[in-house]
This record gives sequence, structure tokens and C-alpha cells, in this order.
Amino acid sequence: MCFPFCCFRMLTRTPSVVAQVFLLLSIVLLIAIAVIQINQQQILSPGLKYGIVLDAGSSRTTVYVYEWPAEKENDTGVVSQTFKCNVKGPGVSSYESNPGALAKPFDDCLNKVKERIPVHLHKSTYVYLGATAGMRLLRLQNETAANEVLASIQNYFRAQPFEFRGAQIITGPEEGVYGWITANYLMGNFLERNLWRTWVRPYRKETMGALDLGGASTQISFIPEDSQENFNSTLQVKLYGYNYNVYTHSFQCYGRDEAEKRLLALLLQKSNTSSNVDNPCYPQNYNTALTMKYFSGSLCTQSLRPANYYPNQLVNFHGTGDPGLCQEMVSLLFNFTACRDREDCPFNGIHQPKVKGNFVAFSGFYYTINALNLSGHFSLADFNSSMWFFCSQSWAQVGNSNIAWSLGYMLSLTNMIPAESKLIQLPLKPSLFAALLVFLTATALLCLLFLIYLCIVSHNRKNISRVEHVFIPE
Repeated sequence: MCFPFCCFRMLTRTPSVVAQVFLLLSIVLLIAIAVIQINQQQILSPGLKYGIVLDAGSSRTTVYVYEWPAEKENDTGVVSQTFKCNVKGPGVSSYESNPGALAKPFDDCLNKVKERIPVHLHKSTYVYLGATAGMRLLRLQNETAANEVLASIQNYFRAQPFEFRGAQIITGPEEGVYGWITANYLMGNFLERNLWRTWVRPYRKETMGALDLGGASTQISFIPEDSQENFNSTLQVKLYGYNYNVYTHSFQCYGRDEAEKRLLALLLQKSNTSSNVDNPCYPQNYNTALTMKYFSGSLCTQSLRPANYYPNQLVNFHGTGDPGLCQEMVSLLFNFTACRDREDCPFNGIHQPKVKGNFVAFSGFYYTINALNLSGHFSLADFNSSMWFFCSQSWAQVGNSNIAWSLGYMLSLTNMIPAESKLIQLPLKPSLFAALLVFLTATALLCLLFLIYLCIVSHNRKNISRVEHVFIPE
């Protein structure tokens, strides 16, 4: 009776070997495909996003193009400036009497911008126009004219291929805090790359204060010693997942252009004649003729406007190059007595927390420093001596001699632009990968079940053989 059992073992040996081979192959292939699919995947960036900010200042308009990876970091884009263009002509507030004429000067810069940004991304590129102190003054002086200027800008940009998000007059504190964001972003105080090339917040790195000298206003912004103290001019900013309480104040009429107009109006007021006025802040032998409207027609000089005000009357200003007298006259533009010797008050009775840390100065401050051939770090004494020497020179000796709030504005706005997830490119298409997994898993299971079946059958045959062997009659 051994013959049937031996035959059965010979018959089942071949299918068993085949099943074991298929089982092993299925397991090996499953592991191999899974490893390849995981390790060989490519993480593709969803690409770049673009944004356009127009800084409509009091003296000119500047167009900035920014780009950032579409996936962002903690809800804020890692933004970089890729293009800058100065619009020809004066600032937009100068078009108050002819708003329709301001659109044409934009064409040259906008055509260059269109070449910089891929055509297929034009429709998804946001455009923002922020008007600063020049338009703030115009709105206070003539709100209808200010609205007409903004309407003309909107009509122009709605005809462009980009997604125009509106033209607005930003407040002084907004201008100040956007400048602070710009300065600290460029100084690397918000983000840095670690050893693994990922963006992280710098460890124990202090932010810097920002000083921004514009054409019609100047801003100071910094994080005070007690950032939780409730100041009227403290704004909360969220960047890359962290909150910052920033003190900021905008001093209207203390920008470069408006401060000069106030000085000219003050000099005219103190002069014995209304046609020829000495200016100690102009270089020696420098002469210029200005209409009364140019310097006395501004809202900033309203309190200094003479009783016999004739807008078109020419006033000749003659430079004397006297830095000591210039300093004395400029100091009259500041009301220091209103502070009553309080430490938390710089001038004009403005409440300000104690200044903390280092500061970076830009915009008009940069151009002034550049004219004095100063750069980098220098002491206040060096600045004063250079300024004193410069202002003492005659006009014949002087000759003709890019941080802005807009980047901070763009950084802040990226918080509101939806992020896109990273794209993962796999070696196998998900549908093919799933089908292979199902097929190989099913094959492995069938082979395993078949082997189990053979083992059970083999075990039963052995038991039968033993029983038959016990009961065979002699």
C-alpha cells in the first residue's frame, strides 16, 4: 500500500515547487515595486507665483515684480524681487487736474513687466497699487480729485491682462510697518536656511527698527522693549507662523519734499522781502525761482501761507551754504516744547515707546547718505561732519549727484494668496501601481493557499498510510 502514497508525493512535488517559486517571486516583486515607487519619486514644485506692486509715491511711481514658490512657508511666501521699473513723470498726486493723463506713462513699464512674467501666468498674477503720503495729502485737500485719480488708475489696469486687485491709499502706519517687514526680511531676520536647506526661523535673532524717509512723510517702526504694552500705534503682524507687535508712526509733512516746502515757506515768512529770499540750506551761489503755489500751496504749509498769497508769483531763493543757520531753521519745523521733557515723546507731543536695538534707514535716507559718499556703518559724528562739509560747499563744487515698503506689502499680501501643494511625480502611474499590487498580492495569497492545501492533503495521506499499515492482516 506504499505505492499509492509514493505516487501521490511525486505528483504533488512539482506543483508545490511551482507554487513556492511563484510565492517568492510575488513577494520579491511586491517589495521591489514598493521600494522603487517610494524611493524614486520626484517631488516637483508647483512652480512660481508672481505679484506686482506699484509704489505710487509723492514724487514718482515705481513698479516692482515679485516672485515666490507657490507652496509657501507657514502661509507666507518666500518672496524675491525680480524686476523694478520707474514710471516716467511725477507722482500720481500731481495729476489731480488731469487724471486721464496719468495712464500713458505706465505703458512702458507694464510692457516690460509682461515680458518678465510667463504669458500663461498673466491672468493669475495679482497687481496692487498702493499710494502713499502724496495721495493722503491730496485726499485731505481735495477728496474728489483724489478719487478721480484712483478711478483713472483702476480703468487703466482693468484693461491689462493681469488680475488687478485695486488701487488704494495706504495709511501712514501701514507704510511704516511694510517698510519694517521689508528691512527685516532682507536682513534675514524672519527666515534662514538650515543644514538641510529648509527654511527655519533664526534662533534668538533680534529684529531691527526701520526708518523710512519718503517724499511727503517719514516713518519709524520697531518692536518696543515691552511689546505687550498697549500703544495706539502698535500693529500686530503675522509672518511665517509668528506674531510680531510692531510700534509704528508716520510723521506726515516730514518727508523730504514736504519738509523742504515747509522750510521754504518758513524762510519766506522770516524774510524782509517776498521776491528774493536767502536759503542757508542751499549750496553757496545756487539760485532757483519757484512759484508760491509750489511750496505754499501744499496742505503741509497751510499754516505758513502768507497773507498776500499769490499762487503764480515767483520767489527767488539764493543759496548761502550756512549749515549752522540751516540746522537752526530746520529745527523750527519741530515742536520740541510740546513733549515737556518726557522720554517717551520725540517731538510734536507724539507718544512713543523707548527706542530699542539697531535701526536700518532707507529710501530718502539712503540717497542722502549716498550723496555724502558714506556707506555701511558709520557714527553720527561722521555723518554730521560730512553733512557740515557738504553743505558748506558752493554749487560749483557739488555736482549732480532699493529698500521700499512695497516688498513688505507683497510679503503681507502673500498670506492671503492660497498656497499650492507640492506635486509628487511617481515612477509608476498610481492606477498601474495599484493594479500590480492587487495582482501580485492575489498571486501570493493563491500560492500560499495552494501550499497550505498541499500540506493538509499530505498530512492526511500520511495518517491514512499509518492506519492502513496497522490494520493489514498477516
